[in-house]
Amino acid sequence: MAPRNQDREARAARQRLRDYQARQTMHASKIARRRRDNVVAVLVAILVIAAAVVVQVFYFAGGPGTPTPSPSATAASTDTPAPTPTPNSADVPNPAAAEGRTWTGEMTVNDIPLGISLDGAAAPQGVANFVTLAQKGFYNGLTCHRLTTSPGFGVLQCGDPNGDGSGGPGYSFGPIENAPAGDVYPAGTIAMARQGGNGSSMGSQFFIVYEDTTIPSDAAGGYTVLGTVTSGLDALKAGVTDAGTADGSADGKPSIPVTIGTIAVQ
Repeated sequence: MAPRNQDREARAARQRLRDYQARQTMHASKIARRRRDNVVAVLVAILVIAAAVVVQVFYFAGGPGTPTPSPSATAASTDTPAPTPTPNSADVPNPAAAEGRTWTGEMTVNDIPLGISLDGAAAPQGVANFVTLAQKGFYNGLTCHRLTTSPGFGVLQCGDPNGDGSGGPGYSFGPIENAPAGDVYPAGTIAMARQGGNGSSMGSQFFIVYEDTTIPSDAAGGYTVLGTVTSGLDALKAGVTDAGTADGSADGKPSIPVTIGTIAVQ
């Protein structure tokens, strides 16, 4: 009987060894799979971040609106020397119209009231232009034709009489004023749109930053910050930007048609 017992014990020992080896193999497989999943997750995160950066660069390199399209609007890059500033025409409002002071008022967008504050001391040319156009009623009834929705890149662009990013008031102006250090535009920022690489291409188009956004500077620099939205930004997000774009892309026409009602400043 002893040899049979020994045989059974040997078989049992071999089975325990096989079970142990199987468990070890499964454990090693789980570890390898977990590592692969972690690597994939990291790669996906890197691709998402890279895509967001590319969207930002292409959106603004193409010019977030330009009064008069030109080849330089799509050819700009940070390696291209900044063009020589073009003198403003007599049609451009005098910077003195900004009065070197803070302007406050209200802008309605789809009947959503937005409190606004404009810094005439920090951006006299830009604010003089914006205030003059607003007081003439230029913006009344114009659309906000472009929306970006990438993470960390929330911009609503408005003020084009053509409604497609190609129009303006019939003139363009510079220079760039009051561009933020570090290329960071906090939520609520109101800034002028322009051609990529051209600091003398501003007109009537402006953009409202609805979430903290980093916009890389180009050959011409950053973007003229006029002031801020002081109230109503949450309502704008809930009523307009949260709906995204019409085609579901990260950069396109807003899903909800957006119209400027009036802009009153004093």
